[in-house]
Amino acid sequence: MIRVLHLITGLGSGGAEAALFKLIVNMDRARFENHVLSLGDEGVWGPRIKKEGIPVVALHIGLHDLGITGLMRLIRALQRFRPHIVQTWMYHANLAGLVVGRLVGVPALVWNLRCADMDMKRYSHLSRLVRWLGAWLSPFPQVIVVNSEAGRKYHEKVLGYRSQRWKMIGNGFDTNIFRPDPSARARIRAELGLTEGHLIIGMVARFDPMKDHDTFLTSAAVLRQKHDNVRFVLVGRDVDERNSMLCEKICALGLAQSVLLLGERHDIANLDAALDVATLVSGFGEGFPNAVGEAMSCGVPCVVSDVGDCAAVVGDTGRVIPRCDTDALVRAWEDIIGLGIEGRRELGALARSRIEQRFSIETMAKSYEAMYVGIANGAGC
Repeated sequence: MIRVLHLITGLGSGGAEAALFKLIVNMDRARFENHVLSLGDEGVWGPRIKKEGIPVVALHIGLHDLGITGLMRLIRALQRFRPHIVQTWMYHANLAGLVVGRLVGVPALVWNLRCADMDMKRYSHLSRLVRWLGAWLSPFPQVIVVNSEAGRKYHEKVLGYRSQRWKMIGNGFDTNIFRPDPSARARIRAELGLTEGHLIIGMVARFDPMKDHDTFLTSAAVLRQKHDNVRFVLVGRDVDERNSMLCEKICALGLAQSVLLLGERHDIANLDAALDVATLVSGFGEGFPNAVGEAMSCGVPCVVSDVGDCAAVVGDTGRVIPRCDTDALVRAWEDIIGLGIEGRRELGALARSRIEQRFSIETMAKSYEAMYVGIANGAGC
């Protein structure tokens, strides 16, 4: 039995957290024992992981408070579990896992990088420092996992990360959960007060500088003038009526009756199934966004900006536009609208088939398992 401790910055509603959940619930429990250690709280994923019978410990350590006391709590947690492998997720956890792993004498350490060209000027000085330290300390982990080729190239060539071994493992999707579902489509549309006569364009993305809601909304205002039956659905953390910045932008563009803000939801598969077009127009930072693969798995054609590995994921099953290009986004939307119902259904079927063939959850889990076995054998575990 190989014991793997997953150390993550927090268990909120981000892509890395979702990937961690999907991985550990799909690994072979006869061969691997997984534990999860969150530097922060249990967030939205902690209770779900526990429900699957996988232990979760939340240390409630603020990222600005990871001093001697925080390190001691981390050390005690590692000593209790005695992992063969510590798998860390995201910059802060990567750094903390390296420091504590060295002090405790963990046999093997694996980092996980989930982003690409992050614009760190938009984030805290601490986050910038942690990323810089990560580049300096990057030769120490046995493996650095990336979920996108864009992420590996950026960290290696731009930031100067120097890994003993890079391992590319793309995101995986459960096509039994994320699937075309006519009943969910009808149910969600009824909930939103919409009918089959409405054409719904959606974006699942938290409110964050990288997600570029400005480009989405500016383009929505242009498209709405040409198609009075189109509605725009935005889903994600802080994407709700309490977000005054977002609401002011929507009102200023005359979109108050055309945009639905749903906030953070846990029924994304049902929401995706209700869409006619899915969109992700991030301006920077993406590696392999879960939102794109999930929508494709539901048989929904996607329009994405050319950031991270989005173009490689979508292939010829959707449309790829330059970053922050309002005109290109409107044209891409109009192109897919012009396909008609059957054309969109055919394109969506190609998108789902691409996920099934290249990015299944089984493929992702088996790749991690094979890597862990190789590391454990090499480390004498």
